Amino acid sequence: MRRHADHLTYLASPYSHPDPAIREGRYRAACAVAAILSARGDLVFSPVAHGHGIGLSGRLPVAWEYWQRLDLRMLASCDSLTVLCVAGWRESVGVAAEIAFARELGLPVLLVDPCGQSQGVLP
Repeated sequence: MRRHADHLTYLASPYSHPDPAIREGRYRAACAVAAILSARGDLVFSPVAHGHGIGLSGRLPVAWEYWQRLDLRMLASCDSLTVLCVAGWRESVGVAAEIAFARELGLPVLLVDPCGQSQGVLP
């Protein structure tokens, strides 16, 4: 994938779960990988890192349906989608919707592990 200097990637990761401890862990994983990618020089938008504190402060819903309008608007501004492959990513309604939308936009869909290492491109 050819990248320009201002390439912006959207970091998709699962978030919604009835257990607040699992949501907190997913938030921390997203922040850690966003930091790794940023330290490499990538421009990264993570909806989980962005929305977690806002959601807690405003006691907002955690469901994808609440956040999808903002998330898809942000994804439409990005050059690629990077999926954080942590537990639950394959089952996540939000991640599945983000992948589908990225494909509609013709964006590459990349996979990374929790250490920020590339796991290839999603076919």
